Amino acid sequence: MRSVGSYEAKTHLPRLLDAVAGGETVTITKHGRPVARLVPFAGASSRDLTDVIAGMRKRSAGRTLGVAARDLIDEGRR
Repeated sequence: MRSVGSYEAKTHLPRLLDAVAGGETVTITKHGRPVARLVPFAGASSRDLTDVIAGMRKRSAGRTLGVAARDLIDEGRR
């Protein structure tokens, strides 16, 4: 983990972002005290999302919203 001062972070932000994109964690300090940490973004994997969607479909199987779309259309035409 690398530590940089706020002035250096401001001056070299693109370089720091490249390092973070490469998996490095960077701590930003102000007057020698840590104030922020840049960490690689940990987005959800497609497998995680697939599992979540499958779980949602399983829980909602057989449920209705209580009103059929046809009923709403017919009501709007009156």
